Amino acid sequence: MQPENVRQVLRRLRWTVRRPLATHLGGDERSLARGAGMELAEIREYQPGDDIRLIDWNTTARADRPFVREALVERGLDAWMVVDLSGSVDWGTVNCLKRERALELAAVAGDLLLRQGDRVGALFFADRPLDLIPPAAGQTALLRVLDRMRRQPRQAPTGRTDLTAALERVGAVARRRGLLLVISDFMVEPGWEPVLGRLAARHEVIAVRLGDPGERALPDVGVATFEDPETGQQLTVDTGDARLRERFRAAAAAADQARIAALGRRGVEVLTLGTEAEILPALVTFLSTRRRSPARGPHLPPAG
Repeated sequence: MQPENVRQVLRRLRWTVRRPLATHLGGDERSLARGAGMELAEIREYQPGDDIRLIDWNTTARADRPFVREALVERGLDAWMVVDLSGSVDWGTVNCLKRERALELAAVAGDLLLRQGDRVGALFFADRPLDLIPPAAGQTALLRVLDRMRRQPRQAPTGRTDLTAALERVGAVARRRGLLLVISDFMVEPGWEPVLGRLAARHEVIAVRLGDPGERALPDVGVATFEDPETGQQLTVDTGDARLRERFRAAAAAADQARIAALGRRGVEVLTLGTEAEILPALVTFLSTRRRSPARGPHLPPAG
């Protein structure tokens, strides 16, 4: 993905969220709602029923009656990227590694969200939760996330990826309703579905599945030894056996469908990104489909 191509796409597209949230997107325009916030809207005389927490005591002290201070409600969204940096994402057989595909997605999605006036943060994980970067506005926040992804060294084989612990961690710190992008190949320890379901009940959650053609079919290269990048376990097989290759293909397809079904049961939509194809066509197709569904969340409106 060339930088100039990304800039051209980002100039044409905007990221918005349709699904009703406690806070709504509106970063490009001033909010019309009044309430608690940072940007002053007006100071007016207190009316019965007003929240006493909004009383402006400095103005009230100078007058003979109480006044309240109203501000424009903050509309920015907290967007969390929950990013898998385990050993299995440092692998790819076509155009790039899965980690590089994740980096591209984080760059594009983060830029779109920031342009809309939202805040971007991240939680990185492998066999345990790693660094956490709280959501913040501005390009500096996104650059901090991307730099952390680039600099993370390849994980030594220490154990299976613990998505459950990562989801529990982000659930504990994501107090405001927002958007969660879970970016992983989902080759993880079981048991993550209930936690993801609880998060999906409060937040808009999108699962970004990273994949590679080599995970779906064995090549015919004779006797070969394969190693699990997360546990170090090795297995020697004869890939020249057609029946073995077919069993592998069928098992991989079944596991893939099981992951998609598990995500769907929890109300989570799925975007699949492979190492064999460019990211932008898949992203635009995914968001265009969501745009045509009135009950779903993020979409990119057409240019103009």
